[in-house]
Amino acid sequence: MAFYENTIIARQDLASSEIKSIVDKYNEIINKSSGKVLKIEEWGLINLSNKIKNYKKGFYIHYKFEGNANTLDEIKKKVKVDSSVIRYLTVKYKKLDLKQEFFKKDSTYEKKK
Repeated sequence: MAFYENTIIARQDLASSEIKSIVDKYNEIINKSSGKVLKIEEWGLINLSNKIKNYKKGFYIHYKFEGNANTLDEIKKKVKVDSSVIRYLTVKYKKLDLKQEFFKKDSTYEKKK
């Protein structure tokens, strides 16, 4: 099995309960299709550099998992028919860094405000 990172961009107008259901749905898809989710990061609502399907922002969900071709096929099939997902990207890695979170809210930055 190989290591992967999958980033999903959901529509900006979804409720928090719908975002939670998307996170759970793709977590379940990965785990049921002979994969194993190692980490899930919810990056939140981030501005897009270009409009995608008339949306200026998107809710980013980032999965770090290990899986195989079957896992990738299942994710691809489900994402293509999911109307709440506007874009996704899957990247293969030799080794995953599970400690670093690039979009984590920095508590020291928040205290300075």
